[in-house]
Order: sequence, then structure tokens, then C-alpha cells
Amino acid sequence: MFVGHYGPSFAIRAVRPELPLWLTFLAAQLVDVAWALFVLAGVEKVRIVPGITAANPLDLYYMPYTHGLIMSLAWALAAGLVCKVLFNWPRWSLALWLAAAVLSHWLLDLLVHRPDLPLYGDAAKVGLGLWNIPPVALALEVIALFGGLWLYLRRTTARNAVGRYGPTVFVVTMLVIQVATSAGPPPPSTAALAWSALGAYLGFALVAGWIDAQRTSDTLSGAVPKEV
Repeated sequence: MFVGHYGPSFAIRAVRPELPLWLTFLAAQLVDVAWALFVLAGVEKVRIVPGITAANPLDLYYMPYTHGLIMSLAWALAAGLVCKVLFNWPRWSLALWLAAAVLSHWLLDLLVHRPDLPLYGDAAKVGLGLWNIPPVALALEVIALFGGLWLYLRRTTARNAVGRYGPTVFVVTMLVIQVATSAGPPPPSTAALAWSALGAYLGFALVAGWIDAQRTSDTLSGAVPKEV
């Protein structure tokens, strides 16, 4: 799963408007950001094996520090704690919501990955393998992404044309990029894969922050949510 991870980002931003969208975008992909950095550093391992799943050619055979369940919980709690201190949040609830965004990554990955997600260390690997049924995997991406977007649009109001049309155009563009990437040739190397992933995660977060600034939270302003 890739763009589907941003569904919880939109949803959490909608229910907790104190959390900016760029931050929930980074939180939802935090373990993948760390994974890309760890791959570049040689700490975690991936092979490009065309045909290993029907949806992508990635053999994610060693990633105990980012995609294990126990480590995902640790990343989630650490992110919540760091952000509470860094942003001086008055309530722990914000930290817990941010932690939920981080942990949502592992839960969604569980649906699509082959059994390569360790529960602890590099052992007891799980994964339901829906990447081997591409239409179902893509449908899950669409449901997660557009479900979160729908809630975000319901709970916020556009300030201008960018705020009105930008979120939908952005989400459709992300989905098109994913489909085009999946249909294209395999990455030329694991380093190229890691760098392109980092660029996408950071670029999407920047665009999300810009678009979010063009909308007003109805919860904070006291307005009644409008039809979208």
C-alpha cells in the first residue's frame, strides 16, 4: 500500500484540526521514510524481484527496525512524544492521535504485503498478500484514500479556489502516479527506489501542507460543516 496510507492522514486531520495535514502525512509514512533511509545506509534490505507479487517487484526480506509490529509501536510512541515536546502540545490526546497515524501504516500494510512483516525482530512474519490480487489491492487504496478525503472535506471549508479543488486534484494525481508507477518498469536499483520514495513522501507532505493552508477547519472556527 502506498497512497492509501494517506487516508488516515486526512481523517485524523479532520477530527483533530490542531494537527496540520503535512504532519499527519509525514506521520502516516514515517516508517517508510525511515525504511528508505535504512536501505540507503544498508541497515535494512530489499531486492528487486520481478513477479514476486502481482502488484510490485519488491522482496522486502529484511526490515525488522521499521516494519515489525513491536518496532512500529515504538516508532508511533516516539513520534507522539517528540512532537508533544517539540510543538508544546498541552494535551496528550494530540500525541496519541499522531501515534495512531504512525501505527496505521503497519495495519494497512498487513492487508497487502506478502508475509514479510515481522511481529518482533525478524521473526513471525505476517501479511495477507492482497498485492497478489491487484484489483482488490487498488480498491483498498481508493477506499482508504477517498474515505479520508471525504471526511476532511466534510470537516473543513475552502478559503479559495485552491482550497476548493486542490484536495481532490491532489488525491487523484497521487493515485495516477501510483498506477503509472505500478504499470511501469521495475526500479533500476534499490538506491533509486529509496531516493524516489523519499522524494515522494516529502513532496506529498509539502503539497498537503500548502493545500491545507487554503482551507479552514470548521471545528476550530465553530462553523457548521458544509456539504462538499
